[in-house]
Amino acid sequence: MASAANCVVYFSSNTNYLTVSELKNHSLPATFVSRPPNNYTLGKRSHYSVRLLSSTTGINPRAAAPSATAVENDGSFPDTDMVPTPKVIIDQDSDPDATVVEITFGDRLGALLDTMNALKSLGLNVTKANVYLDSSGKHNKFCITKASTGRKVEEPELLEAIRLTIINNLLEFHPESSSQLAMGATFGAEPPKETVDVDIATRIRVHDDGPDRSLLYVETADHPGLLVELVKTITDINVAVESGEFDTEGLLAKAKFHVSYKGKALIKPLQQVLANSLRYYLRRPTTEEASF
Repeated sequence: MASAANCVVYFSSNTNYLTVSELKNHSLPATFVSRPPNNYTLGKRSHYSVRLLSSTTGINPRAAAPSATAVENDGSFPDTDMVPTPKVIIDQDSDPDATVVEITFGDRLGALLDTMNALKSLGLNVTKANVYLDSSGKHNKFCITKASTGRKVEEPELLEAIRLTIINNLLEFHPESSSQLAMGATFGAEPPKETVDVDIATRIRVHDDGPDRSLLYVETADHPGLLVELVKTITDINVAVESGEFDTEGLLAKAKFHVSYKGKALIKPLQQVLANSLRYYLRRPTTEEASF
């Protein structure tokens, strides 16, 4: 299969093609905590920066039927089954040395060898792969590090590229998943039957998580580039993102970030400023605002 390569993804104005090049024009260098607010990463504290990668590789918008040799599908379900909700979890908290990625799509996922190869094309190593079953289905869990450093992924652009690469593989090898994913509206075989109202779906909470950091929860309608845009919105008001988890659950995205201001938990007024900034960014623009 053709896999997405390199770092960032955005929707091209050409609706027949998804270009892997630059995400919403956020081509800022990535650093963490000790840098100015427009420079950011997700993970442990770091003092290095990276240049965003680019590529002319593209992703076909309409997911084709899997080939006879595809190994993403274990073939154990009938076509008439109810389509489960796809889940992609990117966890920066549970392992200090690696980015943990978990993929669930009921019991429909196979060995995910193509997904692993696509992640390797992003300059990543899959250091461990575990599978476990529970009532929600089969959970495929990977521990991912950067091939160049052997360390966990910290750049939000690359984390978003990991997320979109996994979702693209779901659309390609499981076309039925497009009815449950936000990207299925444009790039899937079947668009979602329902749309998510951003104003209703968006929920933001901030509370203290000890003396040195606060915990930020964000739930909103998913769209490509959301992880990068959330981190940029947070760091634009001088709040540092220390670690977190970003979950894609069907049409929704759920983020949990550990944040701080000058090494301390956010005071109540700053918590309110942060919540208001995110709501302003995430809410749908009104006709009145756009008309003048």
